[in-house]
Amino acid sequence: MTFDLSRAVGHTVGNKKTKWNRRDLLLYAVGIGATAKDLNIAYELDPGFTPFPTFPVVLNFRGDSQDVIDFNKSFKSAPIPGLPPLNPSRVVHATMSTEILRPIPADSGDGWQLTNRVIGVHENKSGIIVENEIMLVDANGTPYTRMITGSFNLGAKATGKPFSKSIIRAPQAKPIPKDKAADYVFKQSTTPEQAIVYRLSGDYNPLHIDPSIGQRAGFGGTILHGLATYGYAARAVVAKVGGNDPSTLKAIAGRFTSPVKPGDELEVSMWEVGSGPDGTVEVSFVCKNTATGKAAISNGVAYVLKREASRL
Repeated sequence: MTFDLSRAVGHTVGNKKTKWNRRDLLLYAVGIGATAKDLNIAYELDPGFTPFPTFPVVLNFRGDSQDVIDFNKSFKSAPIPGLPPLNPSRVVHATMSTEILRPIPADSGDGWQLTNRVIGVHENKSGIIVENEIMLVDANGTPYTRMITGSFNLGAKATGKPFSKSIIRAPQAKPIPKDKAADYVFKQSTTPEQAIVYRLSGDYNPLHIDPSIGQRAGFGGTILHGLATYGYAARAVVAKVGGNDPSTLKAIAGRFTSPVKPGDELEVSMWEVGSGPDGTVEVSFVCKNTATGKAAISNGVAYVLKREASRL
């Protein structure tokens, strides 16, 4: 059977209802490492309380559910024209981009949806990468967050030949200066319970809590959600460049390159590499797992409004 991968690009996957409240925002903040020093994202009565801007990344997992969900069933969908059958157990989260178009409210109310379409397909000798654009929109259809997520389907084959087509691209990172020390460095250890907390935001993949599954997958036990590490990196950029003001972050993207175990320390090194859109500064970053010395997130890029940290 032959497959025309170009048919998949532009295909609409379908809309998903979603909603959230303040409690969801607080739980997400703790899941990405917020501490007692981060009350502006972890305490709803703090005068500066602001929803952390990468929170929408969890919504595609949970939709509008307030209960535990079956991870495997939650991602079953109709076949996508042009794509071969894909094995969910062979899917790896490859890339993530979040663009903040408008700040989200602390309580969503009803009527919010996630739209989803395929915006890129790439085949190489190792498998097929499928990129989806997920838009968070309110009841009036006004967009608030654009997310572009790339999934690498290991071993998947369509034509057996190189193929690449996309209609939208996520922000692309500039190379890290080789002859310049990082402008900012942020270090924080995750906790042994980090994945247990983060999963409560909606990603109930058993890989992140059941050690036996992690053992069989070759990870030596449980691993932290990639999007939790992504949240740590976003907090690092906000803390060091945005003066710890979440509203300064306008976009952040990166590639997941190696796993993190709960309890590992993360080190985010950041370089200012030019001007970004709408008065932002462009930052290239790498998030390193100090326990292994490997990059957990590479090709990192963020657009952020530069602010001095408050001295209060």
